[in-house]
Amino acid sequence: MLSKLINFLKACWRPSDRYAYTGSDAAGRQDGLLWYKDIGHHLNGEFSMAVVQANMLLEDQSQIESGPLSLLDSGPYGTFVGVYDGHGGPETSRYVNDTLFQNLKRFATEQQSMSVDVIQKAFQATEEGFLSIVTKQWLVKPQLAAVGSCCLVGVVCGGTLYIANAGDSRAVLGRAVKATGEVIGIQLSTEHNASIESVRQELHSLHPDDPHIVVLKHNVWRVKGLIQISRSIGDVYLKKAEFNREPLYAKFRLRDPIRRPILSADPSISVHEIQPEDRFLIFASDGLWEHLSNQEAVDIVQNHPHNGSARRLVKAALQEAAKKREMRYSDLKRIERGVRRHFHDDITVVVLFLDSNLVSKASSSSCKGPTLSLRGGGVHLPAKTLAPLSTTTEIGTTTTAAA
Repeated sequence: MLSKLINFLKACWRPSDRYAYTGSDAAGRQDGLLWYKDIGHHLNGEFSMAVVQANMLLEDQSQIESGPLSLLDSGPYGTFVGVYDGHGGPETSRYVNDTLFQNLKRFATEQQSMSVDVIQKAFQATEEGFLSIVTKQWLVKPQLAAVGSCCLVGVVCGGTLYIANAGDSRAVLGRAVKATGEVIGIQLSTEHNASIESVRQELHSLHPDDPHIVVLKHNVWRVKGLIQISRSIGDVYLKKAEFNREPLYAKFRLRDPIRRPILSADPSISVHEIQPEDRFLIFASDGLWEHLSNQEAVDIVQNHPHNGSARRLVKAALQEAAKKREMRYSDLKRIERGVRRHFHDDITVVVLFLDSNLVSKASSSSCKGPTLSLRGGGVHLPAKTLAPLSTTTEIGTTTTAAA
């Protein structure tokens, strides 16, 4: 009884600053521009998550949801991971973070199952929702038409893994080879970046009458000379002619009117049956993959404890970024947000470990397991700024990790 009272009093006397307290990382921790959740539990195993900010306003958003994937008690149950790499501002990625999973639950409820169709409809509903916001604010905030977000989603449900991607974020599987025991990296996502020849070919085939559909500008391939990705949520200025005109900034306006959408919000979706040899999944924005190969990332996760895996990957990427600029990692860490963008992009990493026993049990709707809802954090800014800290909540799991 006395110990319970002492614990209660300790809780009451915790400092008001959420980052000053380090006794538990239930909602994640902050270290300068780095936010991290070293270890936690989802329905199918453990997870690790980290975000490092480079932009003045954090444009990466992310979430992990585990438990019910619909509004029905009968399920389906599983784990949802979302990594949303925004560009042009944080508005689209924040919107996706707020709505995509809710849309997925709505369609899963209607179909009483998880499927490719459910995921496609969730993407489309999210795209339409953001379009309605741009439409309503066009006269007040026209530049919202030039804001967009890549969107990478992973869903583990009933022993099946769904990977959906629009943009150039990436999902990589770490799979053990039976004969040798080594763990190899297998890329599961399809990327939509004009630097990839097949993407340029796809754009040319969709726009045969436009010789300038992709342009090599400053040694970088860009769609219409403006943007590297060919699929995204938002970016409606390249999808609808009515949003590619004044009062949109001149640098975003095309010389010729848009006859058909240039960019698409349709995700590439793949389906995989999870095997006993499948050890973990790495979901990350392109900020990580600019500095690490698939196998390098897999080796880092495989050769260290689960705890802190995502933070370890972020650190490895930052060390590579510093090395490329011939500077020390410790000096890079001192650079403030905004200026930091000249050295690396926002980086988001979610490592999802797969416990084969839990994956098989989760195939049954009676196995509900822990309920988890967590969002990647960012720098805490004053209330009057445009970038409020992402909310983080975790229900039903309590974890402690070393600082």
